[in-house]
Amino acid sequence: MNGLVYKSTGNWYNVHTDSKKVYKCNIKGKFRSLGIKSTNPVAVGDRVIFEITDEQNLKGLIIKIEDRENYIIRKSVNLSKQTHIIASNIDCCFLFVTPSNPQTSSLFIDRVLVSTKSYGIETVLLFNKTDIYTDEDHELINNLNDIYTNVGYKTLRISVKKGTNIDLVHNENENEANNDYSKKIKDIQVGDILKRGGKVTAFIKLSASEQNIYNLNGVIITGEHRVFYTPDSKWIKVKEHPDSIYVPDFNEPFVYCLNTSEKCFKINETIYSDWDDIDENIFNNLKKNCVSLPTDITHSDIHTQLDSGFTSDMSIKLNTGITIPICDIKINDTLLSG
Repeated sequence: MNGLVYKSTGNWYNVHTDSKKVYKCNIKGKFRSLGIKSTNPVAVGDRVIFEITDEQNLKGLIIKIEDRENYIIRKSVNLSKQTHIIASNIDCCFLFVTPSNPQTSSLFIDRVLVSTKSYGIETVLLFNKTDIYTDEDHELINNLNDIYTNVGYKTLRISVKKGTNIDLVHNENENEANNDYSKKIKDIQVGDILKRGGKVTAFIKLSASEQNIYNLNGVIITGEHRVFYTPDSKWIKVKEHPDSIYVPDFNEPFVYCLNTSEKCFKINETIYSDWDDIDENIFNNLKKNCVSLPTDITHSDIHTQLDSGFTSDMSIKLNTGITIPICDIKINDTLLSG
């Protein structure tokens, strides 16, 4: 029978089958004499063939390990000449990182990333415990986020305890299956999951009539929008970027932007702020001066604490005297109130 190893405890392995049954299996002694250089011949993630030895008690004997697509290993602590296979046949590795309680060292992060990269395993960094971050924690995570996103890694800020952004973690594997799919920004919808920018929480459409437009590495964008400038490790306006080029003859009627759960998104290799343009200084000022906000607010809480709006059937009166639902308002309409 075929199965997938889900758990390893000593010499016993929990093997899941297509029939949804879980068998507790051990291995034939011959695996230990095959010249295998790892301390564990069978690893979590292995696809195996096993014989049922006790159907009533769901026990079996693993007789064959299928070829592995990939795996992650580490040096065995007590047997320096042998390795220990942590897991195999990995689609995506989620690496939990915390700035404190306890702190995850950058050395450990880099060791894991080198290992997964060498075996072609996609890795996402999960910055956990956002619900208890101090200002120093936020600063450290912002620095780590900049370092790893700038070299192409995906990151998410989460709180397992509070459930913050856990839905994005669940969606990440599905998103990876469609990682070559793209949309024009005008076709993005609230709830869409971006490849590197979290969940879309708002879609903004603006009149372009009074905007100064620039071309930044092939991206047409307003000059006032913020972009992360890697050489100086800080946010600047697009018009201040040395590679931006003013576009004097832009004649499109609208420009577009997004709000996201991560407060930024990536286009090509450039990180842009979302519509709120909230950098660390603005965020700290909000926490300090906005008395209605909880003291432990995090970046991912901004939308739940500050966003507001009306239902789609809310009536709005135009200067023409016509009353229409707010969902039918068009850009450049003039309201009765001004």
